[in-house]
Amino acid sequence: MHESNLFMKNENNIFKTKIMGVINANEDSFYPKSRFDDSNVIVTIENMIRDGANIIDIGAVSSRPGSKSVDPLTELNRIKPIADLIYKHKLYEKVNFSIDSYEPLVLNYVLDRGFKIVNDITGLINDEVAKITSKYGATLVIMHMQKSPQDMQNDPLYKDVISEIDSFFEQQIKKATDFGIKEIILDVGIGFGKTLKHNLTLLNNLEHFRKFGRELLIGASRKSMIDEISSATIEQRLPGTLAIHLESIKNGASIIRCHDVQEHSQAIKVQEAILAQVKY
Repeated sequence: MHESNLFMKNENNIFKTKIMGVINANEDSFYPKSRFDDSNVIVTIENMIRDGANIIDIGAVSSRPGSKSVDPLTELNRIKPIADLIYKHKLYEKVNFSIDSYEPLVLNYVLDRGFKIVNDITGLINDEVAKITSKYGATLVIMHMQKSPQDMQNDPLYKDVISEIDSFFEQQIKKATDFGIKEIILDVGIGFGKTLKHNLTLLNNLEHFRKFGRELLIGASRKSMIDEISSATIEQRLPGTLAIHLESIKNGASIIRCHDVQEHSQAIKVQEAILAQVKY
């Protein structure tokens, strides 16, 4: 029986594939169905766990292109009721929670209530984020973003997108480890200051970033690059999302950040069976 090159490449990935479900505690997230409040979030979390989520990423500020910044206290007030419910019901014992934030005020609060992962879209620009993450022994997601959410899609330019992100990761990993952070995840930041060509180049070369020996996270869920390839509204982009994420797993990603947990769980199981040539 011959094994495909794709299977060999996937087999060499030492990390088990994990699904990171998305919950947004704000009213301006680009995908309305990801928005929740404290009145229904417990049911949503339980459903995500049932559907196959290994991690649940919660944020209270939109980072879509052109989104407006929010002051730290407003962000905390949005996330606080959800964090309190998670802590009260000990849901952190059932699944790992990630906070999609780079505000020290928010990080201190949720890490004290059972959250285990800091998902920093600024890629650890703020030393305070490094200090807090280290203090709690949390895992850090270092994401690459050119400029800020307000202007990141205004003509993003790179001489060489792979080498520039490679240098960024090398620098920020050193910073994180110097602060005592041990567990680090890398995210190339699909759609964060990148054109369609940049995104496709990164997806095709994900394996390059495995040299750092860290887990790679990909989050392309329902993003506009899908619409650029095949015209579709946000609600119509699940097929394109699955295509990107399944290919990313083949290329070395082990954490998939998505809005549609159940569909991803099924698709990943089928892909794993095919690549392993399991017969039922």
